[in-house]
Amino acid sequence: MVDSRYNVIIIGGGIVGLAVALEITQRFPRLRLLLVEKEDGVARHQSGHNSGVIHSGVYYKPGSLKARLCVAGAAAMLEFCREHGIPHRICGKVIVATGKDELQPLEELRRRGEANGVASLRLVGPAELRDIEPHASGLSALVVPSTGVTDYAAVCEKYAELIVAQAGTILTSAEVVGIKRHANETVVLTRRGAFSTSYLINCAGLFGDRISRMAGDEPEVMIVPFRGEYYELVRAREPLVRALIYPVPDPRFPFLGAHFTRGVSGRVDAGPNAVLALHREGYRNADLSWSDVFSTAAFPGFWRMAMKHWRSGCGELHRSLSKAAFVKSLQRLLPEVGAQDLAPGGSGVRAQAVRRDGVLVDDFQFVTSEKTLHVLNVPSPAATASLVIGKSITETAVKDLGLG
Repeated sequence: MVDSRYNVIIIGGGIVGLAVALEITQRFPRLRLLLVEKEDGVARHQSGHNSGVIHSGVYYKPGSLKARLCVAGAAAMLEFCREHGIPHRICGKVIVATGKDELQPLEELRRRGEANGVASLRLVGPAELRDIEPHASGLSALVVPSTGVTDYAAVCEKYAELIVAQAGTILTSAEVVGIKRHANETVVLTRRGAFSTSYLINCAGLFGDRISRMAGDEPEVMIVPFRGEYYELVRAREPLVRALIYPVPDPRFPFLGAHFTRGVSGRVDAGPNAVLALHREGYRNADLSWSDVFSTAAFPGFWRMAMKHWRSGCGELHRSLSKAAFVKSLQRLLPEVGAQDLAPGGSGVRAQAVRRDGVLVDDFQFVTSEKTLHVLNVPSPAATASLVIGKSITETAVKDLGLG
């Protein structure tokens, strides 16, 4: 028994699912659209648990989907925040090389950023670095003036408001428990009813692979959850950081390394690390889901990844369990920071797609199957570029599924 029929159903109320819904309702106002979200509100997971950075596009391989979408996405995000009065600030950031072995990778970041169209990049020495961030220390730094910060939970709430104003429907507390695909329709079974649709778009984030399998498709990747844990600078030590201070990232991983971020509230986050989570929604060390553990352990790509990167993984785990080790890693960027300057902060869980060969998927990954589109990997800068990602996914649905 179907409760209602829609032209399009989107699964997932994170920033990407909302951005897709916003684009479709604006581009095709006559289509009936339903977005279903298992939580009691939008942006309850990755989209509401991040540092709020509006990335510039300096990190990404030229020609990749990430690179193409980030610069345009950052500009669109800033314009959206201005238009709707969402708190934001263009503060710039420095990416700091603290050892000689990081100087060449830092130069490579500059080349990548310029190739991607990031404006006004420049390399500076220790003296100019101290002019920008007086307490930072390094041999050289890449200055990225266009980086900013915002509140992505507030962005998501505004997306949702605009979707509803365009006659789209958002149904929360509606976990998807089954999907039945027929010749002329797909029926999505949720805890709040069954709904049929002509087109299905899976933006389920941490559960994107499971939704894909529920729909009868084989995604060829496993979502492996990585928890990122933050500390906060205590109020008296917040002046140690003016804006954003980042390390040179390890090119083997799609993570940016522990850094300092002064958010729109003025608070300064320090982190995150990247540790394997034992629960896809595990925000604490104690959070455990045996079904998540068993499904991860059954995937051969996980063990291939673990064999390649076990040393780095042990280091991240050590920093998770030892505040002293976490502080030591931060002192490479900010020598004056001490354990007494840091209070426990929040955490987030990143949905990282891993291939069967153990490779961490770095770029965005969209896969179509008949009248269904699966968004299987949308890591950072997904929030930054969400508006243009929404357009790109919609365009893919138009081209490959016949949407509209």
